[in-house]
Amino acid sequence: MVTIRDVAPVVLLFAFFQFFVLKQVVPNLKKVIFGVVLVIIGLALFLMGLEKALFPLGNIMAIQLSEASFISKNYHDPSSWLAYYWVYIFAGMIGFSTTIAEPSLIAVAIKANQASGGTISIWGLRIVVAIGVAIALVLGTIRIVTGTPLYLYIIFGYIIVMVQTLFSPKKIIALAYDSGGVTTSTVTVPLVAALGIGLSSTVPGRNPAIDGFGLIAFASLFPIMTVLAYAQILELKNTLKKPSKNEI
Repeated sequence: MVTIRDVAPVVLLFAFFQFFVLKQVVPNLKKVIFGVVLVIIGLALFLMGLEKALFPLGNIMAIQLSEASFISKNYHDPSSWLAYYWVYIFAGMIGFSTTIAEPSLIAVAIKANQASGGTISIWGLRIVVAIGVAIALVLGTIRIVTGTPLYLYIIFGYIIVMVQTLFSPKKIIALAYDSGGVTTSTVTVPLVAALGIGLSSTVPGRNPAIDGFGLIAFASLFPIMTVLAYAQILELKNTLKKPSKNEI
């Protein structure tokens, strides 16, 4: 029932515009109704999976990797931020893998490939964005462990993005900004949120309500940097390949 209630406003909105604004019959109405039913069932199952699996898994892994007993076995100085290196490795890997599996990113990558006439590679974009999320989660977990203020990372990150924007190809800027948004969606957000809360609840001196959040902001910001950087590198390579006027 909860899923039906959540989907109902979207369905009613489309129905209103179709019947009262456009005043047309919905093409392939039976297929559309069947699709809506599949969406409701899929969302219900997905939300159940989040509650039963993804949230607990992210939380459990963060707690286990940051427990004092595990830390002391793997590093000579448990009080050092470097002692949590397994947490950083796990965060980077989970960031990369969940982003690769993110349906929203796959959809954007396919549309970008079609709109660019194949110039933008589907897998190329997905991998570059996934690298950005991996870097973001590594830095985000380091921030939680060290207790560094979140705003310092965010301000500095957006300064870099603004500078990159000035020197990036115009045709890639909008896509880069969209890539930052679509990464924080159905697959990535639950695990990232659980990771941050689990880690901050285990690290001494950290408060889950204050330090546990912010990883999603990192995951939205850093893919913009990596996509812009990727575009800048490709443009530089193409420039270097072009023969100079003296060579012609």
